Amino acid sequence: MADAFDVVIIGGGPGGYVAAIRASQLGMKTAVIEREHLGGICLNWGCIPTKALLRASEINHLLHSLDAYGFSAENIQFDFKKVIARSRTVSGQLTKGVTGLMKKNKVTVYAGHGKLAGKGKLTVEKDGKKIADIEAKHIIIATGARARVIPGLEPDGKLVWTYREAMVPEEMPKSLLVIGSGAIGSEFASFYLNMGSEVTLVEVQDRVLPVEDEEISKFAQKQFEKQGMKIRTKTTLKAMKKGKNNVTCTLESGGKTEEVTVDRVILAVGIVANTENLGLENTKVKVDKGQIVVNDYLATDEPGVYAIGDVAGAPWLAHKASHEGIICIEKIAGQKDVHPMKKENIPGCTYCRPQIASVGLTEAAAKAKGYKVKVGRFSFIDNGKAIALGEPDGMVKTVFDEKTGELLGAHMIGAEVTEMIQGFVIGKTLETTEAELMHTIFPHPTLSEMMHESTLDAYGKVIHM
Repeated sequence: MADAFDVVIIGGGPGGYVAAIRASQLGMKTAVIEREHLGGICLNWGCIPTKALLRASEINHLLHSLDAYGFSAENIQFDFKKVIARSRTVSGQLTKGVTGLMKKNKVTVYAGHGKLAGKGKLTVEKDGKKIADIEAKHIIIATGARARVIPGLEPDGKLVWTYREAMVPEEMPKSLLVIGSGAIGSEFASFYLNMGSEVTLVEVQDRVLPVEDEEISKFAQKQFEKQGMKIRTKTTLKAMKKGKNNVTCTLESGGKTEEVTVDRVILAVGIVANTENLGLENTKVKVDKGQIVVNDYLATDEPGVYAIGDVAGAPWLAHKASHEGIICIEKIAGQKDVHPMKKENIPGCTYCRPQIASVGLTEAAAKAKGYKVKVGRFSFIDNGKAIALGEPDGMVKTVFDEKTGELLGAHMIGAEVTEMIQGFVIGKTLETTEAELMHTIFPHPTLSEMMHESTLDAYGKVIHM
């Protein structure tokens, strides 16, 4: 006999488990099907363990900068295996926390692979054997995504890594080639560089971090190069020749090729949604360009079937998945105050050194949409707290609609900007204008004062620059 639920979610990542908790809160009998680890890629192989690694590299950088603060130390060393082990411990702690949340909220968890098996029906398989039949009024697909693989340049897990292998190496590579300078590539490049590796970062576009505002991208590249990173833009990886313990890579740029030999290669060229083997072929669910098509409330064309998170398209961010999960469940529950998500209000954060954070339109995108803009900028070097911290490299940039004063976008690079960006996100959610930001009193001395000064600068009222 099939187990019956109001809501069943395939995938226990930050979209799936959050949706499950909200469904339980609203009185629905809920189940999650997860084939690997609760918490998904984010908690196990993404957001959380990488931040633990980046914290270690930040400490290593500070230890080698002690003289600037009046300290000295000799024979500074690190145990790379302990660095890796700590990141796994942090990940494990949070995964256990999600397990606890499932129990607390009385969510049934099936460990296996979930698949649609007819209208309102699913099967769960483990090791090729069916372990459960399930019936559900509502089915949410939250299966996430995996690393994109370039045909002919596949990772082998030993010399050529995806993000998974890059998080748990057996030893510290002396040299690395990172292919792709998006958030994942830039974070790994930054981690290994600050741990002492020689790093070359390769990007096919004309600038690193190409989704960011152009000024931020250029600033980031200068800082990376200042730290010793080699940058290759407008460059493509054409071939790899593996040796016993190294890889010789052929790079092409402008019709010219060069060979670079490194210990390891990290492929960070995007992700692919997990839409295979879900039983979608027997439904009205549409898959376009590898992603499940949904409406503003995350419903597919198949009644009773929904999709959230990476499998439902960009931006591929954990907080976007979680928010979609809430919207989807509250719409199913008939909540009256449910609103579609405004993607322009979703912040993006990259935890390299220096950190990068943004929300809304870049200056170029705003102009392309027809806005006449006012742009403000403020540099970290002009901020007292940044100088006191020994973090003078960075900037805050704000983009406003000249006609209405609406905050269209905010773009930041520098220490702790991933924490600061939420101020602008709240502002955009509240549809703030320059007037509210100007009248807001920012505490002194803080890095956040630069958010105020950048707004003032857009309107010719900047004080400290």
